[in-house]
Parts: sequence; structure tokens; C-alpha cells
Amino acid sequence: MKLPKLDRLIIERKKVADYLLNPTHRYGASKARFFSEFGFQREKWETLAQALRDHARNNEIVRTIETGFGPRFLVEGEVKTLDGRRMHLRTIWQFDRGEIAPRLITAYPARQT
Repeated sequence: MKLPKLDRLIIERKKVADYLLNPTHRYGASKARFFSEFGFQREKWETLAQALRDHARNNEIVRTIETGFGPRFLVEGEVKTLDGRRMHLRTIWQFDRGEIAPRLITAYPARQT
């Protein structure tokens, strides 16, 4: 099953630029190192945002967790990088009650089996 409302996914600039691509962020630094290995840069955060949209559109939900705010979806699979390589990711999206589409919570490397 795919995420609902794929045409309206919410990916905030601060989530990508200030967290996922920030090498000095307390929790995001390791993620920033991972994404930079694939050529993604904080100054061009929109490129990673588009890759995360593509990841959501091209991969299936592997798990759904109900939260007090709405369902949280884990999506796992590959996405093509800037240089043509593929990275295996897990993204987490939450469809907050009253919102129009799922919003990105986080992204990180997924273990390949």
C-alpha cells in the first residue's frame, strides 16, 4: 500500500535543511553525513526533498502505527541519488488529524536484508 495523498506530501524546509542535512544538529548529524555521501547538500535542500518525495511515491508502506496525532507510516525502499547510485531508505510520515496530507517526520538509512 502507498501513502495517501501522494500528490500533496508535506516536506518542510527546516526538516530537511536544518535537521537531515545539518552536520551540527544534535540528532541529525549522522543523517547529514549519510546524505552528504550521496551528494546531497544543505544549500540545495530541495534536491533531497524531491528525492524523499520520489521515495514515498515509488515504495510501499511497511508499517503503520497509530499515534495520538494520527497514523504514522514507515516507508522503506530504494531511491535514486544525484549521481545515479541508489540508497536504501526508511522514511517516516505522519498524517496529522485535520491536515491535507502526510508530513515527513524523518529519513534514515534502512538496513538491507
